[in-house]
Amino acid sequence: MKRDDALWKGLIEDLSDDFLKFFFPNAEEVFDFNRKISFLDKELEQIFPNNPDEFSPKYVDKLIKVYRKSGKDEWVLVHIEVQGSTDKVFEKRMFQYYYRILDKYDRDVTSLAILTDKNKSFHPSTYKKEFIGSSVEFKFNVYKVLDADEKELEMSDNPFASVMLVVLIALKKGKISEKSLFDLKMQLLRKLYAKKFSKERITALLRFLKLYVRFESKELIDKFDIELDKITNRPNTMGLKEFVLDRERRMARKEGRETGLKEGREEGRETGLQEGREEGMSIKEKEEKTKFTVNLLTQTDFSDEKIALLVGIDIEFVKETRALLS
Repeated sequence: MKRDDALWKGLIEDLSDDFLKFFFPNAEEVFDFNRKISFLDKELEQIFPNNPDEFSPKYVDKLIKVYRKSGKDEWVLVHIEVQGSTDKVFEKRMFQYYYRILDKYDRDVTSLAILTDKNKSFHPSTYKKEFIGSSVEFKFNVYKVLDADEKELEMSDNPFASVMLVVLIALKKGKISEKSLFDLKMQLLRKLYAKKFSKERITALLRFLKLYVRFESKELIDKFDIELDKITNRPNTMGLKEFVLDRERRMARKEGRETGLKEGREEGRETGLQEGREEGMSIKEKEEKTKFTVNLLTQTDFSDEKIALLVGIDIEFVKETRALLS
């Protein structure tokens, strides 16, 4: 699940414009795509901490800050939930997210639930509560992947339609043979590459296709990688190990920039530059530790405790990295 979390979050950030345009038909009329889109994930975790219980329902959540196209210096928020299982209290949780976000930022908020589960009868959309004359009714946007029109997705020029096709393939996994699954992925790969998206979009989509739906057979994994290299003419396409390292590098650089800006504001430009240089060194150090951690996890049978001790990092980081690689 941690692996899928990372894939979804990375993809939404990489294809943020396409994401908003796919799920909101009037996006280009409402949002200003010439201005920077931000992601308030840390803030969202503070508003609604994750449940540490490994048996609790699993989901991916994102909070996007995007500016209006009205010409005013006004930004709004888009809350996203990617839900992969049936959850009896899902509607209530969507409402809780909404009012907590609204209370914290006092900005316009829209909520979107992307349902990637296999339960055809699971269609949450509204939370209602009433007691002695007081009532509340909260409705949110819903996209059920299982109900998507495959032909429409194939014809769409939006890169995120290809993402939905990948998820549909994932939902078929277990119902069809590995050979048929391989054929489906190859068909989608060829169609995806024929659409002539930008290099950045192609890279993000190929990574999602390769890692979101994985084969059990080592033979098919290797065969798909070979075919992928032939079609793209790019050997050594990023694998899961490289994906983990790349994501950690990006997160470290993002934290470094945020810290440098914060220090710069608090202590002045000169101090901010010095802190930025120091933070740059810590980012490099973090990258090395991440690489060392991944190597130990993939090449040894050491326990999480031993790896944390050898690398000199928190054990929670080791556990999270192991989950991404599993």
